[in-house]
Amino acid sequence: MVYVFPSIKKAIKRKKHHQLMKRSGIRDVDRMDGYQFEAYLKVLFKSLGYRPMVTKKSGDYGADVILKGKNKIVIQAKRYGYKHNVGMDAVREVFASKYYYKADEAWIVTNSFFTKQAKELAKSCNVKLLNRYELEKFIVQINPEQSPKEVVRRKEFIK
Repeated sequence: MVYVFPSIKKAIKRKKHHQLMKRSGIRDVDRMDGYQFEAYLKVLFKSLGYRPMVTKKSGDYGADVILKGKNKIVIQAKRYGYKHNVGMDAVREVFASKYYYKADEAWIVTNSFFTKQAKELAKSCNVKLLNRYELEKFIVQINPEQSPKEVVRRKEFIK
């Protein structure tokens, strides 16, 4: 009986995560290219009342999305394959962009995860990290009008 409880607990946790995954549309995010992911983040943050701006595709000085609101936030968006972790380079880039854009905060948002070194560097640089699970929760919490699938289909969100 002692061995059954951990397996039941694990099964319940797995089922809850699967339901969250379905509600968030994270698999549609996985199908996006990097620029579509940036556009989707723009949609998400606009739902929260920010005035988001997607930077140009190259020469963005380390920020992909800039949020203006109560605070100015620079975001490095990393849409990777599920098993590709975000490393320290992304932390260094967004940290530098914080000063270039005179922002109050720097974030990295990914549909993947972060390396141990990226987490340590981000902690020491005060860079906020949102990994795959946190992004799923964030999407469900915001419940935007446009799903990830709609953003992929509708090119006007990318502009």
